[in-house]
Amino acid sequence: SSGINAEWPLRPGTLGGLGFVAVGALNQCLYNVDAGEAAIIFDKFQGVKTDVYGEGTHLKLPLIQEPVIFDIKSRPRSVPVSTGSKDLQTVNLTLRILFHPDPALLPSIYTNIGVDYDERILPSIVDEVLKSVVAKYDASELITQRDAVSNNVADSLTARAETFGIFLDDISITHLAFGHDFTRAVESKQVAQQEAERSRYYVEKAEFEKEAAILSAQGDAEAAKMLSVAFDKVGDSLIELRKMEAAEEIAANLSVSRNIVYLPKDKNMLLNLPA
Repeated sequence: SSGINAEWPLRPGTLGGLGFVAVGALNQCLYNVDAGEAAIIFDKFQGVKTDVYGEGTHLKLPLIQEPVIFDIKSRPRSVPVSTGSKDLQTVNLTLRILFHPDPALLPSIYTNIGVDYDERILPSIVDEVLKSVVAKYDASELITQRDAVSNNVADSLTARAETFGIFLDDISITHLAFGHDFTRAVESKQVAQQEAERSRYYVEKAEFEKEAAILSAQGDAEAAKMLSVAFDKVGDSLIELRKMEAAEEIAANLSVSRNIVYLPKDKNMLLNLPA
């Protein structure tokens, strides 16, 4: 008897299907980490791996390992806090921070806190630090010593955040306001200070005018005394001189006026008119 060899040719459609399967299997083994990100691996059998992967394409075991991607760029966050000052005044603050996680501590952050570490940690530690720092200052000192307050907050908050693996790149107080009672008290104080400044101005003005009047009276008295001495020395000559100067000035003004008519000294001028 003769054997029959049967051949099973691969069709083009079959090759294409195998190609898709191979590409799909390869995709299941790869994952990408973009710029400004870092990844850790969660293994279903071993838990969170300690390695941290930077940007690029990396391998994983499909169905067993899953990458967890973290954004490690600096990001802003504003946290409002209402607290009390040393003199029991209500203080409303808003703190703006720029933060990013410590890439080396991402496995610990994921294990102990989670991917949303900023939502869980930042509001609580900002509230804790601000209440602790603000309680050391009176309301007025929070205004006059704002730089010292900001530095104190920055030092305390930076140290507190680092215990959770969070770096703070910038910290600033963007809003500082007080309760209505304190605000009204400050406004009343400002009005009182303005009234006091205005009253002081009026007093100084009156003193200045008084001194000016005294000086003017002293000047007039001195001038009168000098004139009296001059009259005693020259008699009526000075008065005659002043009369002549006045008459000369009047004559000069009249000479250029068009409405002036000069009449002769003869009083009988009108009697010589024809009848």
